[in-house]
Amino acid sequence: MTTESTSVPSSPGPWPTGGQTFGLASLAPRRGTPGRLALPRHRRERPRSGAAALVAVDALAVLAAAAVLSAAHHDVRLVLPVLAVVLVLDGHAGLYRPAAHARALDELPALGSRAGFAWCLAAAAVAAYSPALAIGPLRLCAAYGTHVALVCLVRAVLLGRRRRIARERPRSALVVGGAGAARRFAAAAAQHPEYGVRPVGIVGVPEQGGVSRATGEPGLPVLTTTEEIHRAVIQNTVRDALFLDDDPGLVTLFQQYGCATWRVGGRYQDGPMGAHMWGYAWQRIVPLRERRGRAAKRALDIVLAAPALAVALPVLLLCALAVRLSDGPGVLFRQERVGQHGRHFTLLKFRTLRPSDDNESATRWNVAGDRRMSAAGSFLRKTSLDELPQLWNVLRGDMSLVGPRPERPYFVAQFSKIHTGYAARHRMPVGLTGLAQVHGLRGDTSIEDRCRFDNHYIDHWSLWQDVCILLRTAAGLVRPTGS
Repeated sequence: MTTESTSVPSSPGPWPTGGQTFGLASLAPRRGTPGRLALPRHRRERPRSGAAALVAVDALAVLAAAAVLSAAHHDVRLVLPVLAVVLVLDGHAGLYRPAAHARALDELPALGSRAGFAWCLAAAAVAAYSPALAIGPLRLCAAYGTHVALVCLVRAVLLGRRRRIARERPRSALVVGGAGAARRFAAAAAQHPEYGVRPVGIVGVPEQGGVSRATGEPGLPVLTTTEEIHRAVIQNTVRDALFLDDDPGLVTLFQQYGCATWRVGGRYQDGPMGAHMWGYAWQRIVPLRERRGRAAKRALDIVLAAPALAVALPVLLLCALAVRLSDGPGVLFRQERVGQHGRHFTLLKFRTLRPSDDNESATRWNVAGDRRMSAAGSFLRKTSLDELPQLWNVLRGDMSLVGPRPERPYFVAQFSKIHTGYAARHRMPVGLTGLAQVHGLRGDTSIEDRCRFDNHYIDHWSLWQDVCILLRTAAGLVRPTGS
């Protein structure tokens, strides 16, 4: 896959300028190379409190409601379906991960509506299965009222205890954003400890002259290098990172440390997963590893790539024969690329031209219309048939069918210095095709535009989006534009 521009600026120094993402900028160099910050082994995020107690409350409420029905209904099998429905609905709504300052009264509509749905569904199922055992409306209302009352009462006690613990033992946090806005937010957090957040530093560019003019918490340091973040997280036992400005690279870096990441400000979203801190809307940024469908994405890769490789075998043989006759020995071209989390792998392609040496292969930007390219190589490049061997990379797990296109280590290192968010593309498996490619960003097109599309794809990933991109890619093969 080719891309643009042969001129790449050198490193601007230890601190990237212009709002540059710096969290993953060092992922391209191999381990042991100078200037590469060694991150600690990945730590799991520590939740504010366990969900076990809240799950137990729901189970207790269902049992108490079932006891109300026991005078007329002795079949305990009704309890398990109702409990299963309640647990699924409450878990999906985020009711087992309430905000530190959450109150039971605020959660009453969400709890009540889901409990009502579960009991109405159970009553309908009983009536359909055995009309003689149908639950009357008064008894159903009594069971529902018992359920909701007990849930609210016990949750109120548990949430009150959580608020008290949050006030007495706030979690250390770093605030990410412009120095002025970050200081104002940090001051609000310091003045309201009931939210359980204690800012210990600001990640951002210091004001002109480097003078910290803190408005609420004097002496709050401004961290301007990855090494300073590294030390602050460890020395202060930082557990939360609060983002006033989007920075995918830093989000990934803090998640690597096991910190909970939160987006502060912007559009307020209702529901238990959306919350506020003294009027600042905030919402948890869910790590990619916790998103639903990761196993399904890998399953989709295998289910589609394996038969595609088998069906394409005659085409592969014809392509190999054409390359062998036009360009001589060495049908396959192997090149080192950067995959997910900066891991290097060997990418396979059909050879379309022969570089003069290994250095040219690793550092020269391929430009369409290279005069050294044979007619067969030009045809393979224009039709993207030279990419077919990468189906084997997909089966091996080096790549996915859909994801950001992989690039060579040399260009990853250079682009990470000059394009905001470029390194953050490696949060997800690289792909054979991607959102940028179906929008025509192939060949000699803007790296900045590709980077923006790739990060948008990652931030809004879904399995259905992968399917749509694959369909658009297949449709685009009938009108190839080349790569």
